[in-house]
Amino acid sequence: MIIEKVKELLAEQLGMDVNEIHDDSNILEDLGADSLDIIEMLMTLEDEYGVTIPDDQIGQVKTVKQVAELIEKCKK
Repeated sequence: MIIEKVKELLAEQLGMDVNEIHDDSNILEDLGADSLDIIEMLMTLEDEYGVTIPDDQIGQVKTVKQVAELIEKCKK
């Protein structure tokens, strides 16, 4: 599932245990990521799933679940 991949990427990038990351975790506030972390994660997901995320959508994702939903939407 995409959401599991998002959690794995965040855990790896942020040096966290994947079990500490929940679907509704706010990436910036709860996980302590910065905007560069988010951009790196999204670029990795774009490569992995062969999608392009519109720039205007990037600022709208706040939670792990929203990232997964955005990737899913871009796949269509």
